[in-house]
Amino acid sequence: MSDFHTLLSDLVLVESPRWHDDRLVFADWGAGEVIAVDLDGRHEVISRIDAIPFCLDRLPDGRLLVVAGDRLLVREPDATLSTYADLGAVSTKPWNDIVTDGRGNTYLNNIGFDFPEGEFAPGLIALVGPDGSARQVAEGLSFPNGMAITPDNSTLIVAESYGGVLTAYDIAPDGDLSEPRLWAELDGAAPDGICIDAEGAVWFAEVPGCRCVRVREGGEVLQTVSSELGCFACTLGGPDGTTLFVTAAAWPDAMTPGSRTGQILTTEVSAPAAGWPA
Repeated sequence: MSDFHTLLSDLVLVESPRWHDDRLVFADWGAGEVIAVDLDGRHEVISRIDAIPFCLDRLPDGRLLVVAGDRLLVREPDATLSTYADLGAVSTKPWNDIVTDGRGNTYLNNIGFDFPEGEFAPGLIALVGPDGSARQVAEGLSFPNGMAITPDNSTLIVAESYGGVLTAYDIAPDGDLSEPRLWAELDGAAPDGICIDAEGAVWFAEVPGCRCVRVREGGEVLQTVSSELGCFACTLGGPDGTTLFVTAAAWPDAMTPGSRTGQILTTEVSAPAAGWPA
């Protein structure tokens, strides 16, 4: 039995949830859509993306960023998408998650090989500055996945799905990453999307385990919330910042043409999102 409530169903392969302006915005990779849904389940498609995978975040001014193929796109006020940065010179392998800090520095990770058929190779993290320039700032990650930044813009945490760890980096004033260190070892779990709460703990979603897990630095498990579906990513939001939103789908059924097992799940937790209220 699931510990979650279902907010929205009949989706395909859903990822990259972000809370913004009283709605959850997320990516449906299978449908090629960016969708916004409110707490009553009213939803709309706000952009269409011809790429897979594609993930999203926002600039400090609220504009939506979408990493799609070898480009980072920005959604303009007229709802059109334009190129914010060209990522092709940094890597030709698939790009994955994205997170932006309060200064407008945008971090994107690249898994480093052609998943799932290709031979494994380490992944990297790139930085796109406010001027649209892109450069590599970290390497050697074992399938980098979800990322989050502390509210003071000092630390980036990234999930390494193949490594079963959360890794942290110091963020320099110019956006460079340094001092990579083990933030938490996850006892064989395969972390996917992550978020940070106001107590400094991290929630990570896990597809094989069909769950979301809250851990503190060092790896102590504080809470586990289970589902009948694979959990791909999570974020905190809602009116008090204490609603955990999860993108979920049956795995590997979600990759089967015509499958629509994707759902947006919710549950209430004790600690609000980091930096709440924004």
